[in-house]
Amino acid sequence: MTGLGPPTILAVFILFCRIGTCLMLMPGFSSPRVPARMRLFLAIAITLVLAPLLIARVQALVETLPPDRLAALIVSEMMIGAMIGILGQLFFMALETLGTMTTMAIGFGPIPGTAIEDSQPQPTMVTLLTMTAVILLFVTGQYWEVLRGLTASYDAMPVARLFSVQVALSRITAVVGDAFLLALRISSPFIIYAVIVNFAIGLTNKLTPQIPVYFISLPFVLAGGLLLLYFTAPEMLHLFIDGFATWLERG
Repeated sequence: MTGLGPPTILAVFILFCRIGTCLMLMPGFSSPRVPARMRLFLAIAITLVLAPLLIARVQALVETLPPDRLAALIVSEMMIGAMIGILGQLFFMALETLGTMTTMAIGFGPIPGTAIEDSQPQPTMVTLLTMTAVILLFVTGQYWEVLRGLTASYDAMPVARLFSVQVALSRITAVVGDAFLLALRISSPFIIYAVIVNFAIGLTNKLTPQIPVYFISLPFVLAGGLLLLYFTAPEMLHLFIDGFATWLERG
């Protein structure tokens, strides 16, 4: 049984550096709608829950490290936690980016919405997609996979191995490619819709230059885009949460 002494408290703090930093950046947990104090208490609580499983890997190491190496270890653990959180955030950034492109494709982009999952106002359609994706993250139980991934990260990136910028960049590059490919698959119906509709409007405008075809067709383009969203939104969000869950399982 591990006694509650300075080495134990220091080992728990080392665990908190990675776990807390990750949760402060992970989608859902890092929502600006959640007060910062509540996020801090949640990170501390999760660290204390996971500590019995992980403290043996850290305590023996921190007892033998000099102060300069200990400071480097704290910074390294914070960087590893930040990298894991940013990797998860990249999927939602890709969804937000392609969602913005989708709103512009159907003529819905210039209308600002309410800032819910972001600190800055976004188009209403983007807010709807990101907020629903965050809700699905918790409804489908993927937050357990986040905790499982944090626990497994101590096997993939042990505490004794300091943060590597090269490894971090390679992981971020791979996740950026996967995230934007997933978002492109989700938004592909709207891209095809925008190409067909704009080609038809441009052709009509050439045939009848006296009529302001663009302004007349805008309500119909918007109605068609919203109708397409109505039929494709469940499948879009299903594909997104499946892709995010696959990344969480693979690590």
